[in-house]
Amino acid sequence: MTRAEPADTPDADALRTPDRLRRRASRLLSQLTMRSDRLVTEGLARADARKWHYAVLASLQEFGPASQAELSRRSGIYRSDMVGVLNELAERDLVERTPDPADRRRNVITISPRGRRHLDRLDVVLDDLHDTLLTPLDPAERDQFVQLLTRLLDHHAGTSWAD
Repeated sequence: MTRAEPADTPDADALRTPDRLRRRASRLLSQLTMRSDRLVTEGLARADARKWHYAVLASLQEFGPASQAELSRRSGIYRSDMVGVLNELAERDLVERTPDPADRRRNVITISPRGRRHLDRLDVVLDDLHDTLLTPLDPAERDQFVQLLTRLLDHHAGTSWAD
């Protein structure tokens, strides 16, 4: 692929995208997801965080202490990756690990006071990033957009495409 090809400059050539592609919700969602993910990843990096840090801290804040397996289910982080995420958070004193009194082989993870403060800061960062992402939409459209995305995701969350 040469530098002048459209795949290298999607923003510059967006107006030249075939109508067939611009009418496909799946493609539009995919394109927006790429831009959103890049925006959030870069924005959280400037705040010395990663999206998985936010997901774990938000889960602990909202639902309380949990095992690593439960955090994996709540946050969508693979169990094999969860240990690394928790190690990063524990090294920064954002979470605490304690042995589970019911089963000493596993740990219970709790958000620390420092983790709560960090989560509050990340909420502000993400609010700003989402304002940037959703700039062309007015507040009512933003609310509707999130409601529609939530409805679609909830509908498909338990659906297997092979069914």
